[in-house]
Amino acid sequence: MTDLSNIHIRPCQISDLETVRTIGYETYDETFREMNTQETMDKYLEEAFNREKILAELSNPDSHFYFLYVGDVLAGYLKVNAAPAQSDVNDPESLEIERIYVKKAYKGKGLGSYLMNYALNLATEMGKQYAWLGVWEKNSAAIAFYKKMGFEEAGRHYFRMGDELQSDWVMKKTLVIRHQDMVG
Repeated sequence: MTDLSNIHIRPCQISDLETVRTIGYETYDETFREMNTQETMDKYLEEAFNREKILAELSNPDSHFYFLYVGDVLAGYLKVNAAPAQSDVNDPESLEIERIYVKKAYKGKGLGSYLMNYALNLATEMGKQYAWLGVWEKNSAAIAFYKKMGFEEAGRHYFRMGDELQSDWVMKKTLVIRHQDMVG
């Protein structure tokens, strides 16, 4: 477990475009390269992290990126989407946790849980009823992590990875609404 007093999160701005592209590409590649063909990975990375796509995502008022730092070192990032920017469900009562990635050197130190709790707190602050995410059915480590964080399988959807159509679990976590949130 990493010393949490040395961790901080900051929202990304349009000026962070190149850094978002770099960490997105790097962490996705580290996570999935060995599970996919080179052609599939190369095509996906080129499509998902090209300059225009990331600029559009950063410019979307319903999508939010956050950098995670350990000290002054960028260790990971988070992307969440409110409806209508969500990749699937598009329910205004929900927040999608689209990307939660930590650099390989920082895995196993509690940073994924830190980012997840940050995302869940965002959803609660936004008054959402639940958070959801999509996870590749073959990513057993991520599925176990999400279950540990209180998510349950709620359906399936398909995800285009290069020229392949892959099956994802849609996992959902109902959020606890604090009493003071209901008092108006």
